[in-house]
Amino acid sequence: MGSPSDAGSAVRGVSQLAAELRRFAEEREWQQFHTPKNLAMALSGEVGELLAELQWLTPEQAAQVMAHPEAGARVRAEIGDVMIYLTRLADVLDIDLVDAATDKLADSARRYPVATARGSAAKAPRS
Repeated sequence: MGSPSDAGSAVRGVSQLAAELRRFAEEREWQQFHTPKNLAMALSGEVGELLAELQWLTPEQAAQVMAHPEAGARVRAEIGDVMIYLTRLADVLDIDLVDAATDKLADSARRYPVATARGSAAKAPRS
């Protein structure tokens, strides 16, 4: 992970991206189409396209995909699409992505304490 200043930079980066995406949509009068349902569906589609790039690779090939210029470029583009739709969806719903992720990480740390979760893929019970 990064330093606290890196976290601040990430927040500024996400906020700036959200503002750019909002402006992009407003300039095209696309807000009418950017409903939470439509954005979530678009996000799901883009995640599917990302999965398609990795689907038939071995774990080793998937770990090295960025070393291959063509495949790496496709994966990077799909991750960009995922980030765009996730950021736009969060903006429309007025959710701070960094706060939401930080809260979720804290919840996961509580549900998966190091002493019992290290090296285990077992799912924790919902609380």
